[in-house]
Amino acid sequence: MVRKVVSEIVSYVNGDLLERNAAKFFPGLSRKELFKKPRHWDKIFPAADPHISGDEEPTTWHLRQAIERAQKWLLQKQDPQQGYWLADLRADTTIESDMIMLYIFLGWQDRPPVREKIQKLALYILHSQNLDGGWPIYRNGASDISATFKAYWSLKLAGYAADDARLVRARKCLFQLGGIHKINSYSKFYLALFGLYDWAGVPAIIPELVFFPNWFYFNIYEMSSWTRGIVIPLSIVWAKRPKIALPSNGRIDELFPAGTPAWVPVGGESFNPPEGFLSWRKFFIEVDSFLKDFEGQGPYFLRSWALKKAETWMLNHNEHSEGLAAIFPAMLNTILALKALGHTDHHPVLQKNLKELEKFYIDRGEAGLEIQPCVSPIWDTAISMLALSESGVRADHAALVRATRWILDCEIKIAGDWRVKNTTGPIGGWAFEFENAWYPDIDDTAMVLLALRRVKLEGPLAHAREKAFLRGINWLMSMQSTNGGWAAFDIDNTKAIFNYIPFADHNAMIDPPTADVTARVLEALGLVGYDKSYPSVQRAINFLKSEQEADGSWYGRWGVNYLYGTWQAVRGLTCIGENPAEPYIQNALIWLRSVQQPDGGWGERCDTYEDPTRKGKGPSTPSQTAWGLMAFLSCGLLEDPAVERGVRYLLNTQRADGTWEETEFTGTGFPKVFYLEYTYYRHYFPLLALGMFQRLQRQSHHRTRRKMTSPVAVSEIV
Repeated sequence: MVRKVVSEIVSYVNGDLLERNAAKFFPGLSRKELFKKPRHWDKIFPAADPHISGDEEPTTWHLRQAIERAQKWLLQKQDPQQGYWLADLRADTTIESDMIMLYIFLGWQDRPPVREKIQKLALYILHSQNLDGGWPIYRNGASDISATFKAYWSLKLAGYAADDARLVRARKCLFQLGGIHKINSYSKFYLALFGLYDWAGVPAIIPELVFFPNWFYFNIYEMSSWTRGIVIPLSIVWAKRPKIALPSNGRIDELFPAGTPAWVPVGGESFNPPEGFLSWRKFFIEVDSFLKDFEGQGPYFLRSWALKKAETWMLNHNEHSEGLAAIFPAMLNTILALKALGHTDHHPVLQKNLKELEKFYIDRGEAGLEIQPCVSPIWDTAISMLALSESGVRADHAALVRATRWILDCEIKIAGDWRVKNTTGPIGGWAFEFENAWYPDIDDTAMVLLALRRVKLEGPLAHAREKAFLRGINWLMSMQSTNGGWAAFDIDNTKAIFNYIPFADHNAMIDPPTADVTARVLEALGLVGYDKSYPSVQRAINFLKSEQEADGSWYGRWGVNYLYGTWQAVRGLTCIGENPAEPYIQNALIWLRSVQQPDGGWGERCDTYEDPTRKGKGPSTPSQTAWGLMAFLSCGLLEDPAVERGVRYLLNTQRADGTWEETEFTGTGFPKVFYLEYTYYRHYFPLLALGMFQRLQRQSHHRTRRKMTSPVAVSEIV
């Protein structure tokens, strides 16, 4: 009986701590006898399989086993030399399609190594085809017209015949989705390079944009950072309009049935018609038409000057970076622009961007060659550190110290594009990728700061951490927008009028403040003592209140979708000192309870960006279940039925190696257009949630024990 009581206590309190002190309370029993497993232990707490079922309460034994497995797996994934974590970052097949187009653009398709890559890229595209013949922009999603067209054309460029059964199905799907004139403007842009679409049907992207001064209402710094990286190289290509030889197998005449136009003007079938007589969309379509009519009529030296200025900007922004903006579209467009300007294949910046693109390759064996849109080492490392620390890994663990050293080396030391609108802010912060100094990321910086405070350091490394932390906090504070929120890369990048420009159909022309990033910044500020007495904090809280949906949820800009935004908003608000009993926070929890799945998990698909009535609906996923759980745990709710069911879901779905399976995309690039699968979300977010639950559970037990035990006895145990 004594053994059973002690063992039960061990399962509810830190076992190692109590084991060291247990002899004080039970001096008559040997250590071996004291901690011998009681009879039927394996039936009560099966060590080999920590899963639970039915209405059984999740026990601390199950919890510890699940956490230890997840910790072990994550620790094994750390780079042993440098100390970072790096997960595969997956997207849709438009990237593989564009890469095939690039090889054809360069004329390299007959080179044996390139020919092999093209075939493997095509194989991956084919493996991703939907049953209806099209291609989606996220796994398990409906076929998308632009993704379907790009896949179809790239397969033809790779040598597949139009009468191939898979292309026949793709062509049928493409027509059902509206036909070739409905594809996005960037797809038409690439077609025009090969003479397959008239430039008159492609939105004008003039290089003279770089002339507009920063104080002018329209200038490149009023566009989002990623749009600048995409558009400035394309403006060079638009002005030069190189004519690229097209292999005979690359023609797509079958997509233009007899009697249909070979192209449509901007504002025709390719765009939604403007509503009413006057609209900004109609205005910009007229501007587009004017620019095309005026093309070639102005002084030649202005165009030459604009091209030189755009090229200089592009080349400068390739320094201190893995490639322009360190993202696939901008890097690909840089190569197109350099070739359009007449540079050879040996140009150092062209070679750099091409090599960096090929670092994104993932060989999937029989499934072909996949390409990542970029890499996410700082993001993955910071969240992994948080998850390990929250789940009980020692603060001075060698893995955390190595990761800290690596992260400190990645701190940004130059002023990037953000300095244009934030002229007085200090230099600091972190990017998303290995190197992207022009674009420190507010979200990543906040996450890094949260991780850095979790590590116990000594000596020079501790001093370096404190200095970097202060620079990061000060930079974050300087990046607050006028409306009280924080965006991803800029301040006050909010001119919604830019969304009506004809080439804005990637749905991310601007970078306005969002609830999820704002809340994460508040979480970081709360960590170091900021509270509601600070005006900047109060403005941020007001911003979050203004962004809340009528049903209590928050929109998620950088994660799918309302589950992500709601979790992060609740987390940030409670960390900065908002009372969880506030009605608007309780409304968020009510909404989360209302969308919890029957299996205890939470799930939501990318279609909620198109159809908000779908919010909170979708198959349960480990990452989104973790987000839902952490919203409740941030409010201190341990015994809520939603928490118990969520914990049970995570324990039941964990695999034997400590990981979780997830087939849905839960990351967001550009809403409605581009989505991401962060392949470690399914691992470190559940570990973070279970660790948070374990910590709060132990704190609750300690408080209970303090009420039941004399101060002397408690002090002896602690």
